[in-house]
Order: sequence, then C-alpha cells, then structure tokens
Amino acid sequence: MKYLFTSICLTFFISSTTFVNAQASIDNSKDFIERSPVYDYTEAQLNNTDTIPGFESKLNKLKITGTIYESDGVTPAKDVILYIDQADENGDFDLRYTNEKRYVYNRGWIKTNADGTYTFYTYIPGNDRRYNQMQQLFPIVKEPSKDAYEIASFLFNDDPFLTKTCRKRLTKKGDPSRILTPKIVDGLHVVEKDIILNTAENSTK
Repeated sequence: MKYLFTSICLTFFISSTTFVNAQASIDNSKDFIERSPVYDYTEAQLNNTDTIPGFESKLNKLKITGTIYESDGVTPAKDVILYIDQADENGDFDLRYTNEKRYVYNRGWIKTNADGTYTFYTYIPGNDRRYNQMQQLFPIVKEPSKDAYEIASFLFNDDPFLTKTCRKRLTKKGDPSRILTPKIVDGLHVVEKDIILNTAENSTK
C-alpha cells in the first residue's frame, strides 16, 4: 500500500509523495527515480484538461474543475502544472513500474492557460477500511520558475470516514474547502474546486 493510516483524522495532516513516469525515453538515473511525479510528463501532451486512466470503466465518474489563482486570489495563474493521483474504487493504489520507477497508475496532469482554469475527468476513489483510509485526491503544484510542492488532499463530503470530529478540526485549521461536494449532472459527479497558490488553505502542514 502507498498510504497507511493509523487514525482517520491523521489522514488530513499527512502528505505523501508518489512516483510516476510518462516519459518515452528510458531514464533510470537516481534523480529521475527520486524526483516528484509532477515532473514526469510529456510537455506536448499537456493542456488544461486531462482524463485519469480508468475513467471510462468507473461507476462514480467525477468531473473536477476550477480556476488556479495567484496568491492574491484574483489573478488567474498561467502555466501552472497541477498533478493528481488517487486510489482506485476499492481504496487500493495501482502501483506500477516503468524504467525502474514506481508510480501510481491512476494519475494525470494539466497545465493552465491564461485563464487559469483546469479540468480533470476522474472518479471518486474508494475507502480502504483496513487502514481507515479516506477518499482523497492527492495534488502537487508546479508554478513557473519554482519548485513543485504538495498541497492538502481533496476530500469528499459523503465519505463515511469523514467524522464530525475531523470536520471540526478542518474548520479550526481553516481549510474546510478541502471537502468536495459533487452534484450529479447527467449521470456525472461534478464539483468546482478553485486553488489559490501559496496559501495556508492549501498547506500540507
């Protein structure tokens, strides 16, 4: 397993690094294997919309869309790469290897245009009751000319593991917007999630 959780609420405050490779050429150098998966993309394929592998076969299909803003919360952020990965519908992480690098199969990347908007077509991940694992999407952000960094995972309002105690802690911490509440539109779960760069709201600490 990629993520092991000893308590439900601890889930909110633990960040994790995953590994993925989408390169055509072989590279098994130490830097390649250890670097953040946000860098493992093919530049020619990046745009502001991506579809997570497995989307078509899932029952709880999800469209998550929004705008990435600069730290002022007003200016759309251009040329920002947003990476996400997640567990499958059973709460398991489909781990694979390419060029000796381990990666999560269910993942994707977008790169914002001038309007800062992004869209992922994915699905609602499952729980793994063995480890009290919540339903989560794990994002990493790469701003132009800056190092990549993880932001707080996206959670789901209908998650049975999202207890009242955990909700109170999130509110006290000032990041209740991490909780997504999708609505059904033409059989598809749809939710908007805006991201403000370099804010406490998105912190993984």
